[in-house]
Amino acid sequence: MKRFSPRLIAQATLACLLLSLMALTALAQDFQRSYSLSGGGSINVRNISGDVHVTGYDGQAVVVTGVKKGRNADRVTIEDQSSGNNVNVRVRYPEHDSDRCNDCDASVLFEVKVPRGVNYRYDAISSVSGDVDVSGVSGELTAKSVSGEVTVKDVSGAVHASSVSGNVHVGKVGGTVSAKSTSGNVEVEIVSLNGAGNLEFGSVSGNVRVKLPDNLDAEVSLSTMSGDLKTDFPLTIEKSKWGSGQKANGRVGNGTRNLKMSSVSGDLSLLRQ
Repeated sequence: MKRFSPRLIAQATLACLLLSLMALTALAQDFQRSYSLSGGGSINVRNISGDVHVTGYDGQAVVVTGVKKGRNADRVTIEDQSSGNNVNVRVRYPEHDSDRCNDCDASVLFEVKVPRGVNYRYDAISSVSGDVDVSGVSGELTAKSVSGEVTVKDVSGAVHASSVSGNVHVGKVGGTVSAKSTSGNVEVEIVSLNGAGNLEFGSVSGNVRVKLPDNLDAEVSLSTMSGDLKTDFPLTIEKSKWGSGQKANGRVGNGTRNLKMSSVSGDLSLLRQ
């Protein structure tokens, strides 16, 4: 009987482990690309089912990683349409009738790493059915979801955040903000108001709570049809003559920008930092 030495057995075991690790790594990264993007370039990541996470890091390249999940994951394609100084990655599901995937058990998780402190244009960071989370980046940002939550924090630049049926959270932002939801709450905290852009916050059936610096300088319009209104700024709150709504209009400071807050069936709070 042929005997194998412990050393050969150990080497064979190590080789098997390495092969298994390589296989798992390949499965964990169905899509991974690195891009050398100069300041002012644009980054677009569009998902259909699944979350999108964008974070700033201490690196030089934009890195996009996509992981497919679900029993029908092989029917989903991650397309790279990037060119020049533009990163453009999107998910595509089968379109032809014979391949239609209406009830697909398939989703994609995107992880995007972006050089910290470099200004980019984030024209579309989005998901149809998933959460969108962006933190630690600089530049103009558009983040949106149809049926997921949108969270933005530690961003320097103009922010446009929206969700149809989820909550919207915007925290510790230095710049102008537009944040809206149809059937979710909106919470915003702006630490500094850079630029002269307008501010707009609203929800149809959710509460809207906004904290702004003490040096707010704006023409303010607040209104709710069936909720309460609270403000720390010197504005007079008026009750509606025809319902349970409230409103407040006025100028804070010199009124160099417009600030609008509204909700149909939720409360409004405009607070000082």
